[in-house]
Amino acid sequence: MRVFFIGFGQAGGKIVDMFIEQDKKMPTQSFRGIAVNTARTDLMGIKNIELKDRLLIGQTVVKGHGVGTDNVTGARVTADEIDSIINAIDSRGTHDIDAFVIVSGLGGGTGSGGTPVLARHLKRIYREPVYAIGILPAPEEGRLYSYNAARSLSTLVNEADNTFLFDNSAWKNEGESVKDAYNRLNDEIVRRFGVLFRAGEVGAGGVGEMVVDSSEIINTLRGGGISSVGYAISERINPRTKQKQGFLGSFMKKKEKAEDVLLTGEDKSAKIIALVRRAMLGRLTLPCDYSSAERALVLLAGPPQEMDRKGVEKSKSWVEENIAGVEVRGGDYPVSSDYIAAVVLLATIENAPRITDLLEIAKATKEDVIRAKDKRSSMFDEGIEPLFE
Repeated sequence: MRVFFIGFGQAGGKIVDMFIEQDKKMPTQSFRGIAVNTARTDLMGIKNIELKDRLLIGQTVVKGHGVGTDNVTGARVTADEIDSIINAIDSRGTHDIDAFVIVSGLGGGTGSGGTPVLARHLKRIYREPVYAIGILPAPEEGRLYSYNAARSLSTLVNEADNTFLFDNSAWKNEGESVKDAYNRLNDEIVRRFGVLFRAGEVGAGGVGEMVVDSSEIINTLRGGGISSVGYAISERINPRTKQKQGFLGSFMKKKEKAEDVLLTGEDKSAKIIALVRRAMLGRLTLPCDYSSAERALVLLAGPPQEMDRKGVEKSKSWVEENIAGVEVRGGDYPVSSDYIAAVVLLATIENAPRITDLLEIAKATKEDVIRAKDKRSSMFDEGIEPLFE
């Protein structure tokens, strides 16, 4: 799948920069992208997106200093400069892409406000689907961030063709520093979606028995709404050999390797089924009731000799038995690696308690803001004459 990424705001720019870094290490390049921001310093911190593909907007309004947490201004600036953003996208070329993916943190200002605006305009101009990867702030980041995320998300789901969510609160470890947490969580995002969006591309591993191409992903996501992704990786297939720094191995860490040594047995089919179950029943990008998904896609990535058609088919049947819908697609993606990875895409989720909680926090925050505004406006209403009208 050939994807055009737009990193919007600080978080989005960093994540797309990591997607591009990952793509440069692959035998064939499938990703391209730009970064858009109102803060000059955030754009300068990017390493892999070329300087000409970093777009600073809103200079006449915030003079390169960002919009802070004001996502209303973020939306307004994006609307005012949408032509500049579209021109930057066109200059990178869109003739051979399969989809646009906007990546942003939903709790801030620039990405939170600008992503829904950009999604609307992209859909009006291009035929390719427009998806979003939105990062939800953890509650401890502050109520304003939750309020911004709720406002942004409620608009975004009506503008994008589908919205993937990654919930920071479900992934941040207790006692972990903010910097360490963000770096690790960004790794988690890029690892999962890197495997999913690269499906169907022909690399050194050849063509799979059951190919998952871009049309399979697009059809799975066509229901709109919000989606979540599960992921699991096997133990090393050849533990005595020197570890390969291939597609799946490049983002592995020692701690994760120890946790992932869970599969046993020599039967390929059983291994694949167990791996898919772990992916769906484990920690999802957005904690949710997986049984409420309308559609699903099962993707296995790994060495061609470890792929098993029967295992993929049985995995699809198991997923179908456990979700609300009946559309479950699946297949394999051969890559050169010492690991097998399973990705389960749960599309159009209807039951996500985290979203319900987020909306409740946002409602309470809005009421508090209104009360505080009324209090300020009445504080000096005591008949004192102003200096001027």
